[in-house]
Parts: sequence; structure tokens; C-alpha cells
Amino acid sequence: MIIFLITFFTLYSGLHAYIFLKAWYAFRFRFPTGCIIAAIFFFFLFAPMIVRFLESGGHESQARFAAYAGYIWMGSVFLFFVTSLALDLARLLIYLFFRIIGACTPGFIHSNLLYFLIPLVVSSFITSYGYFEAQDIRTERIRITTDKLPAGIEKLTIVQVSDVHLGLIIRETRLGSVMKAVREAGPDIFVSTGDLVDGQIDSLNGLFDMFREIKPRYGKFAIFGNHELYAGIGVSTEFTKKAGFRILRGEGVTIDGIINIAGVDDIAAGRSGNNSHEQEKMALSGLPPHLFTILLKHRPIIDRSSAKIFDLQLSGHTHNGQIFPFTYLTRIAFPMYAGLHRLQGSSLLYVSRGTGTWGPPIRFLAPPEVTVIELVRATSGK
Repeated sequence: MIIFLITFFTLYSGLHAYIFLKAWYAFRFRFPTGCIIAAIFFFFLFAPMIVRFLESGGHESQARFAAYAGYIWMGSVFLFFVTSLALDLARLLIYLFFRIIGACTPGFIHSNLLYFLIPLVVSSFITSYGYFEAQDIRTERIRITTDKLPAGIEKLTIVQVSDVHLGLIIRETRLGSVMKAVREAGPDIFVSTGDLVDGQIDSLNGLFDMFREIKPRYGKFAIFGNHELYAGIGVSTEFTKKAGFRILRGEGVTIDGIINIAGVDDIAAGRSGNNSHEQEKMALSGLPPHLFTILLKHRPIIDRSSAKIFDLQLSGHTHNGQIFPFTYLTRIAFPMYAGLHRLQGSSLLYVSRGTGTWGPPIRFLAPPEVTVIELVRATSGK
């Protein structure tokens, strides 16, 4: 965690320094103006820490305001940097081209103001659009035919949410939209594949009641992602149970002789002395192999030995990058970053784009989703 924070603030400081220099070259402001801008940058640089400080002190309203301001700024800074860097590279290539052919470079190449205003407009537009895209919950439907459903069970509907990140920003309104999509899907089984909560649980009182309204025929199951660890395992457990979920931590269950569901903690939230491989092995061992087996695992990482046992792994964590083009970095860390993937044999992996947002309350080209998996019994002769 310490290494992550050091890395994050080092990179985030670099982005602010880059934008400060771009602003100075564009406007050539004087020292007093520069000090004011620098002070604003310092506030937003440490806004995530300010949010946690206010939240832990019980100042929820102030913490929520700081969270919205700080995290929207964070998304805008990232988008400004990416756009500006792309323009700077294009600017350099155009300059070199005209130098090589011995012609005068166009005047716009030398306009520092232009190369500041374009990224500013683009990042502002995408941030505004992304705020609304983050609230546009999509329903993704996956249909899987299997011969592992027992006679009399022609179809099972499993609804998955992942990375909801309930906290200061994701509250009743957004959760209400999610629960509406879940109810409309009519789940037989409802699962959460980690990061249900984001921050302090004491600011989430009452939200678990919205989950309790969902009462699937065969139950609700959840696993812990990395953010359950950040919020605290004890309080995360209490909230998740109040929401009506059975938490699977290195455990597998057979539901009414119909289907197997196993779940493991995220790597970051694993219990002491029990690594993820051992937990996964323990969760899947002893389950009836003739029944369809679902493994709930927060990160889309495949254990080759386990892939021979489960039929479908449900994961999340990646958010599909959440804000394009961050998607490309996500693909480096997790090659199977979103959607349905076929594994060795007949096993499958489905990776949710996530239902909420982490950090900036915006999404760009990575809309949130509630996933509906329909397991259909294969008819004889097929």
C-alpha cells in the first residue's frame, strides 16, 4: 500500500508539473499568479488524502464535496495530459517534416496558447460526457448452453455486479439504478465479484436495505475485492452480510443439487497464511463435478489447475480502463480485461467492466454494466 501511494503521488505530481509548465508557456503569468495556481494544484494533488481525513473525522458533507471536486479534477488532469502529449508529439513531427523539406513551419506550430487551449477544451468535454456515461448502466446478456444442469432445470439466470464502490460518490441514486436493472433481470442467483464498498462503512448506513429488496430463489453470494481490505475486513463483512449476501472466502457450496458456486478473496484481501492458490484449491475441492461450477474471483487471473475444475469464472477489477485511453494500460496488466473469454477445455471467463466507478466519477468508452448470465440446459441430441 505504501509503495502504491508513493508511486501514485509521484506520477500525479509529475502530471501537475507538466500542466503547470504548459499553462506558463501559454500565458506567461507573473509570480503572484503562479503562486495562486500552484496553491490550487497542491490542494487538488492532495485532495484524496483530504477526503479520507474529512471522512474519518465524521465530516461527511465536506468529504463528499472534496471527493467530487478532487476526483473530477483527477480525471480531467489525466485527459488533459493524454491529449496534450498526443498534440505535442504531432507538433514535433510536423516541425521535423518542414525542417527536412526546408520549408517554413506553419505559424500554429509556435502557438503555445493554442496547444494549451485544445487539450483544455477536449478534456473538459470528455469529463462532462464521462460523468453522464458513468450513470448509464448497461445490461450485458450472456447465454451459455450446458449439459450440467439437472433435469427439470431448463434455465438459470445469474446476475453479476462488480466494482460498485459504494462510498461518498456512489450513493442511493446510482445504486437505485443498479438495483432496478438487477430486478428487471429476474435473477435466480445474484453475485457480487468484489469491491462492493469503497470507503468508510459508517457513511453507508441504509444502503444495505436496497440490496435486501433483491431476493433471488437460490440466494446471493459475494466475495471480497481489494477495496474491502481498504475499508476494513470486519466492517466490510458486516455490511455485506446486512445486504443479504453469503460471503465466500475460500469456500464452495452446492445449491439445492443444481449448481456449484465457489469464491475466493482478492490477492490483497486474502487471509493471513492462506495464499490465493491454496484458497482457490480449497474452494473448488469436493464440489460435485457433474454440476455446473462457477468461480467468483475478483481479478481476471486464471489458475491453470483450477480452470480444469470450474466451468465459468466471473471477475471484475479492471473497469475496462474506466477512462479511455487508460484501457490500453489495463490490457497490459490484464490481457483478458473485459468480456467473455474461452479458456482451456470448455471453461469460460467473463470479466465485467464494473458497475460503479473508482476515483473520478466518470467513464469514457467504458460504460458500467450489470451482467446477466443465462445458463440454458442443453437438449438431448445437441
